[in-house]
Amino acid sequence: MKTVQIVGVPEHFNLPWNLCIDNGEFNEVGIDLQWTDVPEGSGKMCQLLRDNQADIAVILTEAIIKDIEAGNPAVLVQNYIQTPLIWGIHVDANSPFKTLADLENKRAAISRFGSGSHLMSVVHADQQNWDTQNMEFVVVNTLDEAVSSMQNNASDFFMWERFMTKPLVDQGVFRHLGDCPTPWPCFVIAVNKTFLENNKHVVDQILEIINRTSSEFKYIPSIDQTIASKFDIDKADVNLWLSKTRWSQKKLDKKHFDLVQDYLYKLQLIKNKMQYNDVVI
Repeated sequence: MKTVQIVGVPEHFNLPWNLCIDNGEFNEVGIDLQWTDVPEGSGKMCQLLRDNQADIAVILTEAIIKDIEAGNPAVLVQNYIQTPLIWGIHVDANSPFKTLADLENKRAAISRFGSGSHLMSVVHADQQNWDTQNMEFVVVNTLDEAVSSMQNNASDFFMWERFMTKPLVDQGVFRHLGDCPTPWPCFVIAVNKTFLENNKHVVDQILEIINRTSSEFKYIPSIDQTIASKFDIDKADVNLWLSKTRWSQKKLDKKHFDLVQDYLYKLQLIKNKMQYNDVVI
């Protein structure tokens, strides 16, 4: 049995992985795929890949491309979600902020530097024509800590996946001011380069199994109810999310790879542009 360490966020996007593991599909081909939830998000996962504590990560596209440029020894073996991630822009329900314009020059809570919540807050600021060079960030690590940070007036707004955050809006904890979809496919599958070189057949088997399930995921009977129960999301919101989400079984294409790089370079979040074939294997 080959043990493989894989990490991802504990969110609805990754339910296909959980189902495959629970069904013993990886075990059937001699792979002990050990999944670890990382609620801190992509910044933490980048560190786990760097430290050889993870072999594979299901990770935000912009975060891992930025970190590979900064020296992370990982490569992208496949796109995972073809559609954008819809980042909800949230403030504390009792805050004075009522519109997106109110957030200019305000403090952005982020899970960590290099995470999606960090990078997309810069992308959003650029889209609003705000000065991105003078932004202030407050590291909060997790969604729960973001709640505390904003309630204690230590930060002003927080960007996180809209549907996972919707229950906090419904409960009156957050106020939702708007959305910022990623301009690119949102999740990819990254693999430590040395692990891939030594275990390509294992990685190919893992991809074959997850692709079979992800391609059929929307058609699993009562999958909307399963997601609603597991992640405490309203069933109507689950169905809206499912209608907007498309899983991929192909590599990240060069057009979108270049789009991510161009954005990161323009916003001075990476120093150099990389060759597609060096990163997407």
